[in-house]
Amino acid sequence: MADKEKKKKKKVAKDDAPADAPAAEPAPERTSRGSRKAKRTGSNVFSMFSQKQVAEFKEAFQLMDHDKDGIINKNDLRATFDSLGRLASDKELDDMVSEAPGPINFTQLLTLFANRMSGGSDDDDVVINAFKSFDDEGKIDSEKLRHALMTWGDKFSSDEVDDAFDQMVIDDKGYIDTAKLITMLTASAEEEEEEAAA
Repeated sequence: MADKEKKKKKKVAKDDAPADAPAAEPAPERTSRGSRKAKRTGSNVFSMFSQKQVAEFKEAFQLMDHDKDGIINKNDLRATFDSLGRLASDKELDDMVSEAPGPINFTQLLTLFANRMSGGSDDDDVVINAFKSFDDEGKIDSEKLRHALMTWGDKFSSDEVDDAFDQMVIDDKGYIDTAKLITMLTASAEEEEEEAAA
């Protein structure tokens, strides 16, 4: 009976605690090393991109995944390059596939993009590499570029492509000089940066 009275007194004492007294906080979880365990937040590779960017990457992934198995492999890359009219060597394809530590599913592809973006890649390098992917012996087929601009990513309208092409030098066979195009695009970006700084 004495035990019941002690428990009752403890309960009453607990209820009588002043309202402004701080509530007892549970002790933080500790890992085996004794350090505090951080609460897990929703940070992942998807949070590095806007919803629009993720949707665009998803669309690109689906276009590249020719066999629709959810994994981009060497054959998928070969088919993608073939559809763009560019032949890729086995070494190039192997190098691309080996950049990932495992099979390239959509999340892995986003991780590769995120790593590239956080690697301090210069915007000019991105422009140069983008247009070099269309380059064939110093020239870019304007119709293939038109198709790409109107099909993938932030899709251009026909009028927008025409306006862009008005700024480019296109020869009578429909080819754009790659070096001149890259110079024009990177020089205008530098001029914009200089104007913004002034």
